[in-house]
Amino acid sequence: MTTTAAETAERADGELPLYEVIYRVLRQHVAGGQLPPGLVVGEAAVARAFGSSRVPAAAALRRLQAEGLLEPFDGRGLVIAGGAAPMRLDLVEAGLVLPEEMGQSGAPRSRRARIYPEVEHIVAASMAHGRFLLNESMLAEHYGVSRTVAHEIIARLDRAGLIMQDRNQRWYAGPLTPELMGEHFEIRWLMEPLALAQAMPALDRRDLVAKRDRVASTQAGRRTPARMERLEHDLHVDTVLRCPNGQLRDAIHRSQLPLIAIHDTFRLFLDDAEIETMLGEHLAVYDRLIAGDATGAMQALDAHLRRSLAPNVARLRQLGPLPADRRVPFLVEVQR
Repeated sequence: MTTTAAETAERADGELPLYEVIYRVLRQHVAGGQLPPGLVVGEAAVARAFGSSRVPAAAALRRLQAEGLLEPFDGRGLVIAGGAAPMRLDLVEAGLVLPEEMGQSGAPRSRRARIYPEVEHIVAASMAHGRFLLNESMLAEHYGVSRTVAHEIIARLDRAGLIMQDRNQRWYAGPLTPELMGEHFEIRWLMEPLALAQAMPALDRRDLVAKRDRVASTQAGRRTPARMERLEHDLHVDTVLRCPNGQLRDAIHRSQLPLIAIHDTFRLFLDDAEIETMLGEHLAVYDRLIAGDATGAMQALDAHLRRSLAPNVARLRQLGPLPADRRVPFLVEVQR
């Protein structure tokens, strides 16, 4: 199913992480031919076009490269695949059209709304690598916003359960321990099946079939981290969180955050047997949803989440320090 600019903008308003918004907009333009083969696409150019930092730009480009839409060349950055000679143009001049909502970055509220999902994802993804001090001043400087905006972002991270304040009024994120991961999974297998049942009346059968087809095509094709993350988002966010109960959505989202955010971190530990099992479990959920079997879909989702705990804990134990390309100045590791 093709994602339109309007749909992408709607998801951005729904606080999708900024790297995901950038990825979807660029993918739409590349796949649709609005951006020409051979166009050089680099982190700085993407960050400038979307008014972001380089962190979400780099994450989006990694996904596009993993899908074969971008490829390296003898120069800095990546080029749009297609065999054409490399050419450097401003992305907007080359044909990039941003969703209307992304152009409204002047107002503090809009600026804050755009920054928060990115910060939320960065903080959540860091937790698997240790304990980090979150510096409010550096956060404000990094994004070019006031201390007031940075403070409001930190307050939202606190409400989301991603950070805690010590007795000296300093904010810390992590660590995500195996025990804490187990607690998050327990919340998910208790709540996500219920949310899925509530969401069923709002689910579109064509959309479910498209999501199922993405799982099936991944079974037969390349199993990249980007594709794995997309499938997780399809089921656990785009489908489960369609439930109408806002309190239930918020509770699930808080436990999903540190788990879904680290899927890209697990890129070094892709296991064919585990992936095959996971794909089969996703297919089982979609098959029951498409058939209108609410009880079967709930049971399939419950079984998937319960089984997923052990392999996720095993991968968590293998992680080392936060990679250099994921580090940001406003998060400082304080212990392992």
